[in-house]
This record gives sequence, structure tokens and C-alpha cells, in this order.
Amino acid sequence: MPYSAIAPGHVAVITGGASGIGLAAAERFAALGLRVAIADLGADRLEAARLRIVAAGAADVMAVQVDVADAAALALLQAQVAGWGGADVVMLNAGIGPDSTVLGPAEVWQRMLAVNLWGVINGAQAFLPGMLAGGRDGLIICTGSKQGITTPPGNPAYNVSKAGVKVFTEAVQHDLRSRPDVRISAHLLIPGFVYTGLTTGATEKPAAAWTPEQTVDFMMQSLERGDFYILCPDNDVPRALDEQRILWAAGDIIENRPPLSRWHKDHAAAFQAHLKR
Repeated sequence: MPYSAIAPGHVAVITGGASGIGLAAAERFAALGLRVAIADLGADRLEAARLRIVAAGAADVMAVQVDVADAAALALLQAQVAGWGGADVVMLNAGIGPDSTVLGPAEVWQRMLAVNLWGVINGAQAFLPGMLAGGRDGLIICTGSKQGITTPPGNPAYNVSKAGVKVFTEAVQHDLRSRPDVRISAHLLIPGFVYTGLTTGATEKPAAAWTPEQTVDFMMQSLERGDFYILCPDNDVPRALDEQRILWAAGDIIENRPPLSRWHKDHAAAFQAHLKR
């Protein structure tokens, strides 16, 4: 039912909307006749994105500089969007991915959590009260990551931030479905390997990666089905492999294996055998 929130004349708000998945989603919503508000940093980037969205067919496009780590800035964006009658679709997508280790740098940890996790919390808390009061169909889409589920070694601050997004989005959906007569649903977008501004070390799209547009195609199909977990494959990793990796990660607790045993020298062979089964 809430998929009907995506309709001509309705309003979509996308954070991180000046590039990547956010921009591709904004273009798609515009092509479907929605008014679109994008929030991001960088005036030049925002203006370039606004022109692209207008070209996609949007009757109204709002491009606003917003640091999603700042709750007051998102509250101000909500007030601006209220001038259009309020949001029907909110995509909390802004994210960053600088390198980190368990020992820091402290400023990377702080900024990563402020943008990736608090940006989602701030956005939901800014927009959901008005959406609930409006009584219309609505969608909240939060961009997570497979790294927030299987938590591979390499960038623990990013993994922690995206694990938090998963937990928060699950809590939002439970809250919404527990309220009588509410026609708003939350959804967790879990991209695969996508060639975006966060892709490092690549001057052109790697063969294994999906484009942002492919990811949005999959997201729209999943929303139409009513999926909460929008687990995207890519050109290298099919859904079946993702499922086996997720099962193994959960099995670390159930089987009392060492954490991240998939990368542990004493368990790597067992993980490969698990995949073959």
C-alpha cells in the first residue's frame, strides 16, 4: 500500500541527492512526476544535480545545502518541504566512507557516525512526525550496507555506522506497523557494489559494479513488492552468495566461533565448504 506514495504531485526528499544512488533516485522520482527536494553539501554539485533532475521531468526541484549531521539543518529542510504540503517519500541516503581502524582517527569515527548514522536518525526524526500527522501513504527509505550486516575487516567505523542504520530502520518499521491506521512503511536499502562517489581507486565503472541507476531499478521493484530488506546483487555477487555470507556471519554466534571467522585462518576452509553446500 505505501508504494502509492510514489505518485505524480507527491513530494520526495533525498539526502545525499547530488550524486550516486541519491541522484539516480531523484531522477527516477522526478520522471514519475514527483516534486523532488535534494539535500547535500556543495553548491556547485547541488546545482548540477538540480539541472539533471529538471531534465528528468520534475515540475519542482528544491536543492538545499544540508549537513545531515546537524539535526537543526534537517528540521529547517522539513519546514521548507512543508511549503509543498510535506514529504511523501523520504530517502535517507547521505553517507561517507573514509578509512578507519579500531584505534581511529577519532575525527573519522566521529564524522562517520555523525553523517552515516545520525544523519539517518536526524532525518527520520525531522520528517516522520509531519508524515504521521498528514495521515497519507508514505515511505522512509534508509541506505544501509552489506558491511553493516557481515561487518568485514577493513573499515570498522563505516561498518558500525551502517550496522546502526540497519538496527534503527528495523526499529522504525516496527514502530510504524505498531501504530493503528498508519500508512507509512520503512525500508532498508542494502546496495551491492555500486560505482558511485564512494568508489575508490576506479576512474571508470568496474565490471563487477552496478550503476546507481541499476540499483534504483532494483529498489523500485523491491518497494513495489513491499520488501523491507532491499538486498541488491551486483555483477559479481548474486543474492545466493549474499545469503550464504549472512548465514555464516550469524552462525559465528550460534556456533560460538571467533568473530569474523570467515577471515580467520582456522575457519576459512570451513567457510568455503559452507559455500559449496
